[in-house]
Amino acid sequence: MPKTSELAPAGPFPPAEREAVYKAIFSRRDVRDQFLPDPVPDDVTQRLLEAAHSAPSVGLMQPWNFITIRDASTRGRIADAFGVANDEAAAMFPAERQSKYRSLKLEGIRKAPLNICVTCDRTRGGEIVLGRTHNASMDLYSTVCAVQNLWLAARAEGIGMGWVSIFRDADLKSILGIPDRIEIVAYLCLGYVDELYERPELEVKGWNRRLPLDEMIFEERWQGDI
Repeated sequence: MPKTSELAPAGPFPPAEREAVYKAIFSRRDVRDQFLPDPVPDDVTQRLLEAAHSAPSVGLMQPWNFITIRDASTRGRIADAFGVANDEAAAMFPAERQSKYRSLKLEGIRKAPLNICVTCDRTRGGEIVLGRTHNASMDLYSTVCAVQNLWLAARAEGIGMGWVSIFRDADLKSILGIPDRIEIVAYLCLGYVDELYERPELEVKGWNRRLPLDEMIFEERWQGDI
């Protein structure tokens, strides 16, 4: 048994604190183009990264690293790489959806004053990691938990965040000097914003809609199509 001094109360939060957690969850949005030019202060950035680093990880392997990018020229090179990939992505959609796709502002790489690349070192912890013995992807899932922590902390700080996923890994690795063995999990754009959409932007703009929760819940076993 751990010493009493190593334990903390596990009861529910007081109502106001509990509501603050849910507010961050329900009002979090993927920000694409609404960033203000104001820099994110170093102490705020540190708090965000501490929140990310406090995420759960399988076997406590903590496979993540965070590359902070503020230099305009570097962000410009990454934005150019995104542009090439984005043109490729647009061409993958049916003709009737391509114009809608191109009308969406899907990135804020140049506009957001702070970019963060979140990576996963799949060799960290050695060949055998507690909890990863039967599912090799648990390190990737753990890193995604760090991204979510960062996102919720950013919302609490009044900072918008967008997740850019449209790029070739090789391009981003070349620009940022990331070794081949390292997996890129997320490229994030962060900055202060004046307003956020009340609903997801892609829902507001008619790209997709949030599915009803009741359709996602099964009891005891799978109940959908097989």
